[in-house]
Amino acid sequence: MYHVVKKRLLATGIALLEVNAPAVAAKVEPGQFVIVRMDELSERIPLTVMDFDREKGTITIVIQDVGYSSAIITGMNEGDEFQDFVGPLGVASEIENYGTVVCIGGGLGIAPVHPIARALKEAGNHVISVLGSRSADLLILEDEMRAASSEVVIATNDGSQGVKGFVTDGLAEVLAQGHQVKAIWAIGPMIMMKAVVDYTRSLGIKTIVSMNPIMVDGTGMCGACRISVGNETKFACVDGPEFDGHLVDFDLAMKRLAFYKDEENRAKARLECNHEGGHH
Repeated sequence: MYHVVKKRLLATGIALLEVNAPAVAAKVEPGQFVIVRMDELSERIPLTVMDFDREKGTITIVIQDVGYSSAIITGMNEGDEFQDFVGPLGVASEIENYGTVVCIGGGLGIAPVHPIARALKEAGNHVISVLGSRSADLLILEDEMRAASSEVVIATNDGSQGVKGFVTDGLAEVLAQGHQVKAIWAIGPMIMMKAVVDYTRSLGIKTIVSMNPIMVDGTGMCGACRISVGNETKFACVDGPEFDGHLVDFDLAMKRLAFYKDEENRAKARLECNHEGGHH
C-alpha cells in the first residue's frame, strides 16, 4: 500500500522517507500532518509533512530515532510499507501575502517549516528563514530551505555554523537589520518555541507555533493532545497544529509531554536489547 519510494539519511538518526500515498498527496496543504503505523501492533505516530508531490502522489516525512517506534521507522528502507498512512489531518497554515515573514525551524522542526516557507514565498512574501541546530553536522535540509526562502540565517549552539547561539539569536540578527517582520512561524522543540514567543511577545509580532503534544487518534475524540490556548482548552489535532504562540500555555504543554517519558525509555531499551540479542 504505502511503500517507501525514497529514503535519505539527513544526519545521525534522522531519516527522510518519501512515501507513496496518492490520496493524501492530492489534498494535503502546508502545516498539516499525517498519522502512520507500520503494522497491526505499532503505535500511531503523528508526523508533520515535510514535502508533497501531487503529480507523483508522494508525501515526504522526516523522522528522528528517539523512541521505540521512531527507531523502527528510521530503519525502514525503500520498498518497505506502512500499514496505515492517514491524512491530511489538522488545519492548514494561513498562507497569504503578509510582506516580510520569518520562518524559524529548530532541529527536526526545519522539516515541517519547509512547505510553509515555500508556500509563503510563492504567495509573494519575502521569506527569511532562521534554522537552528545543536551543531553544523545536525543541521538538516539546508539546501531545500535555501530554495524555499528569500534569505537564510543559521544558528548553531556551538557556533560551528552561522550565528553562535539559539534561533532567538538568529531572529535578533534579522530584526537588527531593520526588517519590518509581519508574522513569524516557529516550529521545533517546545522549549525553543516558548523561547521565541517570549522574545516576540514584547515586540508585538504575530508568532505562530506548531504544537506536537502526545496524540492518539488525531480526530478530536480522545483528548490526549489537549492544550491550553488563551485559557481555553484546544485539541492540537483538530484545532491545530498551529496556534497563536502568545496564547499557548507552554508550561502546561511541556508538563504533559513528559508524562510518558519513562515508558518510552523502557520500550526503547527493550528494542535495543532485542537487537543486541540478535532478534529482529
